[in-house]
Amino acid sequence: VQLQASGGGLVQAGESLRLSCATSGRPFTTSWVAGWFRQAPGKEREFITGLRWSGSNTIYADSVKGRFTISRDGAKSTMYLQIDNLSPEDTGVYYCTAYYSQMKFKISRDSHDYDYWGQGTQVTVSS
Repeated sequence: VQLQASGGGLVQAGESLRLSCATSGRPFTTSWVAGWFRQAPGKEREFITGLRWSGSNTIYADSVKGRFTISRDGAKSTMYLQIDNLSPEDTGVYYCTAYYSQMKFKISRDSHDYDYWGQGTQVTVSS
C-alpha cells in the first residue's frame, strides 16, 4: 500500500485548505482504517482524525472538532481532510496513514497501530 499526501501550502489565518491522500497498491475495502496525523515543529506527531473506509465511523481529536472534516471517495481511492478557519497552531506536517482492521467500528488514535504512512504535506499558517 502506498499513500501520497498533497494539498498543503502557505496560507493566512482564517483561510481553508483541503488535503488529499491518494492510495494505491491495494484496494481499500471496508476493513481498512485511514486517518491523518499532524506533527508541529518541535512536537510529537498527534492524531487528528480517522475513519473506517466502510463509512461506519469517524472520529476527531477534540482540538480540531468543528473545523476539520475527514472524508473519502472510494471510487477514486482517495481520502480528504478539509480544514477550515486555519490558525497558526495548525502549522505542521500532515501525514495520511492507514491500517487494516476487521473490528467494524474501532479507529485507533495510536500511531503505532498504523502500518502505512504517506510522506507528509506541509501546512504553514501565517497570522
